[in-house]
Parts: sequence; structure tokens; C-alpha cells
Amino acid sequence: MENKFLEAMKFRHATKEFNATKKISDEDFNTILEYGILSPSSFGFEPWKFVVVQNENLRAKLKDFSWGAQGTLPTASHFMIILARKDKGMKYDSQYIKHMMNDVKQFPADVQEIYSGFYEKFQKEDFKLLDNPRTMFDWSTKQTYIALANMMTGAAYMGIDSCPIEGFDADLTEAFLRDDLGVDTEDFGAAVMVCFGYRKDAPKHEKIRQDINTVTSWYK
Repeated sequence: MENKFLEAMKFRHATKEFNATKKISDEDFNTILEYGILSPSSFGFEPWKFVVVQNENLRAKLKDFSWGAQGTLPTASHFMIILARKDKGMKYDSQYIKHMMNDVKQFPADVQEIYSGFYEKFQKEDFKLLDNPRTMFDWSTKQTYIALANMMTGAAYMGIDSCPIEGFDADLTEAFLRDDLGVDTEDFGAAVMVCFGYRKDAPKHEKIRQDINTVTSWYK
């Protein structure tokens, strides 16, 4: 299993153009989504939403302000915008947090009170997340990248290619989410985009990374 995981890591590369005729099966893509859903998040509050854009007209609109996806929007089997929750939903006393503890995790009342206390202290004192709305959104966004990485690596394990995308206009993307997709942008913002499919061409170069000793420090 360890070797297969390493093989998947070496197989994965940022695919800039896909084979437009080759599609991921519903079963396989649902598995990729499951990798995202099962990803860890701070306090287990899952501050994400996965928006899959398959409609060609909607993709054409996205292409106008997503400069990092010019080759992938027309060719990817599946195109996803990962949303991160803003302070409205992630604040310690929000309805969403109460829903997560009560309905999803089904904590008893006494456990909810303790857990909520830890979470409030974490936001107010440890990470100071309540200083401004952007701080909270950035914290949520960091967590979506865990789901992003798991979905890409899991896809690679299945022989499916992917490409993460930050090359987009955030304001225009938020307007697109609100006006074209009906997303509540007071609750959510675009964290990152990612596309999946099958590579059109083999990578031109092997992976180039820094040496393990350069990026690792040990204190024994």
C-alpha cells in the first residue's frame, strides 16, 4: 500500500489539458468526492462545499475570469469550485456550528457545552480568528486544501488526473457563484478550483522537487 501511494504521488501532475473525449464514471467521481468528505478539518466542522460545474455555458462564463483554467475548462471531465465557509457560519455561536454539534455529530448537551467552550477560546484567544472576517475565511480556506489534496491524490491512485487552480478573479467568481449558481455568498466564498479527467499528453518532464534534507529539520 505504501508503494502504491508513492506511485500515485509520482503519477499526479498538474494536468493543463485533458482528453475531452474521455469521461470519469459516476462511480469513480463519487469516490473522489468521498475522499473530500472524509478529509479532516479543525474541530471536525467541515467548512467546505464542493460545487461541480458540468454545464458548458456555465464553464464558458467561468473561462472569462479564470485565467488559470483556460485549457482545462473546455476539456476536463469534471470541474469543481471548492467553497469555504465565512465567519457567518464558522463563528463559535453560529447556527451552522450548533447544527454540526447537535445534528451531525449528535453530541449530548453537556459535551456540546464543553466542546463549544474549547472552540470559542480557540477562535478568540489561540488563533484570534474574530479580528476580521477575512481572517476567518482564510482559516476555513486552509482546511479546504486538505480535502483538495486528498481528492487529487485519491484520484491519482485511481489513475485519474487533476489540476488545482488559483488563477481566477475572486470578486468575479463570487459574483458568478451568487448570480449564476445561486450560492449564498454571505455564507461561502471561492477557496480554490480543481478539475479532474484523463491527460491528453504525457508530462514533458519528471517531477522536480527540493531535496528532502533541504526542506526537513530535525531536533533530537
